[in-house]
Amino acid sequence: MEATPAPKSARRRPNTRGHGELLREEIVAAAAEMLDELADDEALSLRAVARAVSIAATSVYLHFPDRDALVLAVLQGCHEQLVHAGDEAAAASEDPALALRGRILAQATWAQEHPGLYKVMHESKVHRRLGMPFKKVLVARTTSAVQRCMDAGMAPADDAATVAIDLRTAVNGMLSQRINEPDLPWSPSVEQIDRFLTKLVGLAPPPGHAGEATPPDVVPSP
Repeated sequence: MEATPAPKSARRRPNTRGHGELLREEIVAAAAEMLDELADDEALSLRAVARAVSIAATSVYLHFPDRDALVLAVLQGCHEQLVHAGDEAAAASEDPALALRGRILAQATWAQEHPGLYKVMHESKVHRRLGMPFKKVLVARTTSAVQRCMDAGMAPADDAATVAIDLRTAVNGMLSQRINEPDLPWSPSVEQIDRFLTKLVGLAPPPGHAGEATPPDVVPSP
């Protein structure tokens, strides 16, 4: 069936042949922006996404069979951003403990900048229906970072995978709670993360870092 043309005021110039992937990226970007505002994937409308990109709703279905598939694509992109941010932060230090700390703080910074998306990543039902195998990459990165601390004698020898899961559970829970309950008397997020690293991984409390920029809290204090 031929797609219903968009109104002239919203008509979008078609992508040139072979550039359909560009339209897909525009759809994902628009959906990501809307999800960050909505903080709820169930509230996302494919028609609203189509309007944001100035295309017919049927054009969205050429790339995504349903809303779940689009949400999953957005979340995969978010995960890739988290991995990249963590890798960059970890690469800034050759010290295994500081590299792990930098990786976790980068995750906290990303959550502060995208609270709605972070909420959808961890609270939507899409992963239950479709699965999110790409999440294994972030788990593997954290496990490797914990193992390096153990190998360097900076953390007690233990099962790195188990410790990494404990750490991720604590950090994800902390970030989600700060987003959902911003009025609680939260201590600075960096202090709480340092406590997790000390109590769960066994790292020594970090010394004062002169001139180090403290990442913003996940939810600004009222």
